[in-house]
Amino acid sequence: MTAVEADSGRIKGEAGEPGWEVDPDDEWGVAVITTVGRQLKLRREAVGMRAAEFGAAVGYGEDMVYKIEGGKRIPRQDYLVRADEVLGAGGLLAAAWEDVKKVRYPRKVRELAKLEGQAVEIGVYECNSVNGLLQTPEHARALFESWQPAYSPDEVERLVAARMARQSVFERSPAPSLSFVQEEATLLRPVGGTMVWRQQLERLLEVGRLRNVRLQLMPTSSEAHPGLNGRIEVLKFGDGTAVGRSDGVFTGRPTTDPKHIRILELRYGTIRAQALPPRESLAFIEQLLGET
Repeated sequence: MTAVEADSGRIKGEAGEPGWEVDPDDEWGVAVITTVGRQLKLRREAVGMRAAEFGAAVGYGEDMVYKIEGGKRIPRQDYLVRADEVLGAGGLLAAAWEDVKKVRYPRKVRELAKLEGQAVEIGVYECNSVNGLLQTPEHARALFESWQPAYSPDEVERLVAARMARQSVFERSPAPSLSFVQEEATLLRPVGGTMVWRQQLERLLEVGRLRNVRLQLMPTSSEAHPGLNGRIEVLKFGDGTAVGRSDGVFTGRPTTDPKHIRILELRYGTIRAQALPPRESLAFIEQLLGET
């Protein structure tokens, strides 16, 4: 579809439209987006506007208007704000963003972000890549663009946005206790090219200097340790409960079994003990930056 200009702004073709497809298996998400779409359609028809006319007024294509109203596409905030203005909804449509934004990311990511947002302690060991909570947008984008089968550009942007949204954990008050152990090798691979790589190393230094964060590196020269089977994650909550996961045990699925949690804590504690202390880890990253 060719892009055209409208009086109210640029109307883009479907491939470039700022909206996301709805996961049909996400029942709650489908219900929210269907309800919002129905409200948009009813208000548009109530003022006597055709879809094409409305699309031109808000800067979107007619096909996208139908998809959003039909609950097939997740609108972004600018769409709801413009629709509210054009239809004179008095802020009701714009307010729908509070519900929409909760379902704009894949269900699994939402569930993980919810747990991270509630945890008072988070401990993560990573051996294959920089942990998602530590990644820059450019680093995350380069990783998603390398996956096979390939994601569409729209899917890549959705995944990047979801990963960045999880990083609100650093803005929480009171701040949770965050611990990360990264294998040295994950910092040596120039994902995205030299500039993106440097920005990622700078981000690690920035986060590693936060008072509630302990960032440690596991030297490649270290002896065997309990994390060689893969990632380990342990999240603890204010009520004393916890959830954990490890690629090497319990089928890799999240577990809340106290016995399983103790095993993961033991393994993670051993890993932290073998890794470089935080100060030496930050010095190592600074040295890497000086060599690039």
